[in-house]
Amino acid sequence: MNKVSTTVEVRYQETDQMGVVYHGNYLVWFEIGRTKFIESLGLSYADMEKNNVVSPVIDAKLKFKRPFRYGDKAVIETWVEKYNGVRTIYGYQILDEEGNIGVSGITEHVIVRRDNFRPISLRKAFPDWHEAYVKQMEGE
Repeated sequence: MNKVSTTVEVRYQETDQMGVVYHGNYLVWFEIGRTKFIESLGLSYADMEKNNVVSPVIDAKLKFKRPFRYGDKAVIETWVEKYNGVRTIYGYQILDEEGNIGVSGITEHVIVRRDNFRPISLRKAFPDWHEAYVKQMEGE
C-alpha cells in the first residue's frame, strides 16, 4: 500500500472556541489528501467531471486522538484502503510534526453520473483509474 503525504498548516479560521481544529475541517483535510493522492497517480477529478461523472462520499468515519491547534503543521497521509471496481475506500492518518496520529479515518466513494446520480463501474468507465487502483492495492 502506497501512501501520499500532504502537509497543511492549521489556519486560525479552522479552529473553534476551544482553540482546536473544528472536527468538520478534518473531512476537508481528507479531501485535500485524497486529491493529492489521485494527482500522484497521474489522474484528475477534474478530468472525470468533464465526462459528467462525480465521486460522492457515501460513508465517512473519523477517530480523534489528539487535537491540532492554530499554527500547528499536520501531515495528511492518504492511501487506497479497499477497492473493488465500483467502490473505493480511502484511508487517512493526520500526523503531528513528531509523527503522532491526531486523527485517522476512511471515506468511501462510488462514481455516479452527475445528471441522475446512478452508480457506474469505475472499472468500465475509467480503466486507467481502475488499473492505477489495482496497482495501489498490490503495493506497486
